[in-house]
Formats: sequence, structure tokens, C-alpha cells
Amino acid sequence: MSKLLPLLSPSATHSNAPSAPLSAEDAVDLAAAFKALGDPVRLRLVSLIAAHEGGEACVCDLTGAFDLTGPTISHHLKVLRLAGLITGERRGTWIYYRVQTEVIGHLAEILAPTTTPLAPTCTPEESDLPA
Repeated sequence: MSKLLPLLSPSATHSNAPSAPLSAEDAVDLAAAFKALGDPVRLRLVSLIAAHEGGEACVCDLTGAFDLTGPTISHHLKVLRLAGLITGERRGTWIYYRVQTEVIGHLAEILAPTTTPLAPTCTPEESDLPA
């Protein structure tokens, strides 16, 4: 995950759609971000932060939405932060979180097709996939 933060940095410039398939190394790095979103609690935390007024939420606004302890919520927020999906800013005794919309957008771009799908280039008989 060492290259994850630079790869997903909001300051990095990304086109609207991928121009080439991911390299094996980039796929490993991006998988960490997708893995962080693969947990239901973390996915919900990102959603709650993004939907909060002004796109920013205090940790005190998030803990009541779960039947989990404060340390558990803090752990999930840390995983999201380390994956580059959210940022946190301490203000007094509380931390306020924001979703890195550019990073989330980049993850969506990775999965979006660059053009309209074409007809299959092989017949079902030629495919390795079961019919």
C-alpha cells in the first residue's frame, strides 16, 4: 500500500476514463482502496460523511449511527484515511472528516468503460467462460 496514496492523490491529474488497462502494480495498489470500501461499516461511513451537510462530518456525528464502540469506529475511519478515501482535521477535541471526492471519482473511472461495448469478438464456444 506504499504507492496507494500518491497514486490516488487528489492532486494527481486523471482523465475522464482510463486510456489503458491497469498495470499489475497499479491494480494491487488500487485494490487496497476497493478493499477499504468493501467493508459495510466503512462503506456506510463514507456515505454518511459525503451526505452530511457541507460534505464534512464530525466523528461525534458518526458514532451514533452504529451499534459499535468508539474505538471500532475510529479504526474504520483510520483504514479509510490510510487508503486515501477520506481526510481528517482535528478541531479542538473532535476530528472532522471529508470524503476525497477526486479519489472516489478516480475509483469509479477505473471501472467505467471507455467506449460503448462492442459485439463479442469470440463465440460462446470459443470462450473460456461457462455458458
